[in-house]
Order: sequence, then structure tokens, then C-alpha cells
Amino acid sequence: MIHDMQAVNADGVQLAVYISGPRDAPPVVFVHGYPDSAAVWEPVRALLESRYRVIAYDVRGAGASDAPRERAAYRLERLAADLRAVADATCGARAFHLVGHDWGSIQCWEAVTDEAFSGRIASFTSISGPCLDHASLGLRGDHAQRVARPFGAGVRQMLKSWYIFFFHLPVLPELVWRLGGAFGWPLWLRMTERVRAPRDPAQLRNALNGLKLYRANFIDRLMHPRARRAHAPVHFIVPLRDRYVGPALSLGLESWIGPHSRDEIDAGHWVVLRDPARVAASIDAFIGKREASRQTDGSVRVNIVG
Repeated sequence: MIHDMQAVNADGVQLAVYISGPRDAPPVVFVHGYPDSAAVWEPVRALLESRYRVIAYDVRGAGASDAPRERAAYRLERLAADLRAVADATCGARAFHLVGHDWGSIQCWEAVTDEAFSGRIASFTSISGPCLDHASLGLRGDHAQRVARPFGAGVRQMLKSWYIFFFHLPVLPELVWRLGGAFGWPLWLRMTERVRAPRDPAQLRNALNGLKLYRANFIDRLMHPRARRAHAPVHFIVPLRDRYVGPALSLGLESWIGPHSRDEIDAGHWVVLRDPARVAASIDAFIGKREASRQTDGSVRVNIVG
């Protein structure tokens, strides 16, 4: 696959950015999760780059991007600033569509709910990555608008989130990744996700640096959630067999995100690798509607799919 690579300076941190597709096509920025790099988007890119200007980047600490040593450098506001730097360098003043998976989606929520980005983000597709503030407020029962969730959903999600608690332990997570975890990652994906992923030479680096994402943000957001409302249309792609992020985390959010669309897929967490055609089709359909709406009257009209 042929694409241009460029380095974008984000307040002293060099980010590796990969660009393909027609220059005049609608821009779509893809943000990967943990412990991946931008390479996780390659199967989806191949299916969309003929119609869109596809932009993906290695987040700080992953792939070919710089890795700051300080934990505070991985806070959500810093990650949102990275997105702005990438968008400014690759999209100019044009509004862009945003797609995030896993931690990519978590950090994208920071921008989608920040009024400083209002007008810049044309739409947001979230895959298996909740807004930490919404998730925390949901656990507290502080939703301004209560929507029934399946009985026991909160307990089930806590059990699914065992790895978050593990990643906050000192030393042990690093040892697991160093003593075979990184080397065995493709086997883990094959066993649990039925995905045959190529070995990433930066896997250990991605995994070790990415631990700071959890440690810099989760406890703070759990203890101090903020009321955050989305300023862009939202589309959820929901893998129903996700062993890490339960489908219930994308329910009951109307008071925070307004009308939105939802596409449920019978797949696991790494649906972007397992079924890229299905993911690409869902993204394409949502963005296509948004582009048509923007070209006709610029209104924000999203049909609820459920």
C-alpha cells in the first residue's frame, strides 16, 4: 500500500503521520488504540482511500512517533492537542471526519466534547472506546437523562475491565510485556479474536509507553468526571462480543451526545482487523450521509439506528 509519511510537530513531540487518497476528497482522521500503532488501520484504509483523504498517525509513544517519558505528557488534553496538530498540518482549515478505536476513541472524545474543536470535526465514529467522563458519570448514576441499561451491565463491565486495574500495578505489567507478552501478542489475537495480525516490530514499545495512557487518566477521570457534551454528530460501531468494552457503555448517552447512530456487529474488540470490510462500509455510510447533509444545507441531522 502506498501512502505519504510526514512528521508533524506537536509542541515538541514528533508524530508520524500517514496520508493517502485524493487531495480534494473529504478528509478522515483515524486514531488507533492500545497496544497498536497506525498500522492497525491499514485494512480499512485500503477500502476507503479511493473516496477519502485518509489520515492516520502513530499516537505519542507508539510506532514511529516520539515517546515522552513523563506520565503527565499522556493526559487526555495533551492527546487532543496532538490531534489538532495533525489536523492543522494535513487538513488545513477544512473540517475533518474522525474515527477512533479503543484508546484512539477514548482520546477522540476529549476533542469531540471540547468546544475549541467545534466546527473542525464534521463527525465522529467511535469503536470500542467510551468517553471516560460519560462512563464515570454513568457508574455514579449522574446521567442527566436516565436510560435503562441491561440489568447487571455495570458489574459485567467492571469484570471486563480487569486489565485496567492490572495496568495500574507497579512493575508487573512491564514485566509481563517484556517477558513474552509483546512477542506473543499476535498469538493472543489469534486465540481470542480469530485475527491473524502481522507482527509489529514496535509492539513492545507500544505496550510499555501506552501504559502511561491508563495511569495518567483513568483514576483522575473516575474521581473527577466532567459534564462533557459532544458538538459533532456521533456514530457508534459496537462489536457485540467485545471482551473489554461492553455494548452497554454506548447506551443511555442522549443527554450528552444528542441524536446519534449505532451499528452493532457480531464481532470482538479488534473488529477493525477481523472484519475491515464491514467497518469500512459502516464508516462510509455514516460519512456519506454527513457529507450529503453538509453540502445541501449544513444542518446536523443524524438518524438513530437501533
